[in-house]
Amino acid sequence: MDLSRWTSGVLGAALLTLGLSAPGRAQSASVYKSKCAVCHGATGKGDTPAGKSMGAADLKKSAAKSDAELKAVIEKGKNKMPAYGKSLKPQEIDGLVAYIKGLK
Repeated sequence: MDLSRWTSGVLGAALLTLGLSAPGRAQSASVYKSKCAVCHGATGKGDTPAGKSMGAADLKKSAAKSDAELKAVIEKGKNKMPAYGKSLKPQEIDGLVAYIKGLK
């Protein structure tokens, strides 16, 4: 095996270990934009007009929750937030959890 193939393999494994690959992050951003941003806003603060009227959570604060807790809220909904367990694939939900954890 040559060095460039080995390096590519190591980098790919590192990206998988760290969470999302670049295409995965882009897909998660797209899902976030289409499903979450209306209420939670682009930065996750929940400060959009719809978010304010519905009491949307500040996702930067929610990022401190465990992955399982975030996943459960996305799947089952909470308060006025709808459930997305039937409309999103499990890997999309996992991507949203990672995306929320990465909000700064």
